[in-house]
Amino acid sequence: MDSQLTEERRVANEASRGEAEGSRQIAEATRQHQEQDREALDHVREERESARQAAEAARAAAEQARSAAEDARDAAEAARQATEQARTAAEEARHATVESVRATADALAANLEQMKFVEDLRRLYRDLADKRKPNSN
Repeated sequence: MDSQLTEERRVANEASRGEAEGSRQIAEATRQHQEQDREALDHVREERESARQAAEAARAAAEQARSAAEDARDAAEAARQATEQARTAAEEARHATVESVRATADALAANLEQMKFVEDLRRLYRDLADKRKPNSN
């Protein structure tokens, strides 16, 4: 009976060892699963941080683009104002040219009248000079 008891104990111990090995394997599998979950969580955190950094970079780029667009609008407005000033200056120059042509025409007309008057005086002087001379006939 002692050997039967020893055999039963050996079988019970073997069963306990088998159960302990099974528990150990389950615990190891659980530990590995937890490690995989932790690694996956770390990966998700890294991806989320990368996405946050990308979003921040995109926000900064959008701000730069907005600033560049504002600068472009300002430059376009300045160009429009310069164009308007140039158009106004060109219009004033055209009016000045027309006035200058008119003044030149008036001056030429006055010179022509003076030349006619001088020519009339010369003719009159010649006529008077011819009348004062004795006839050479």
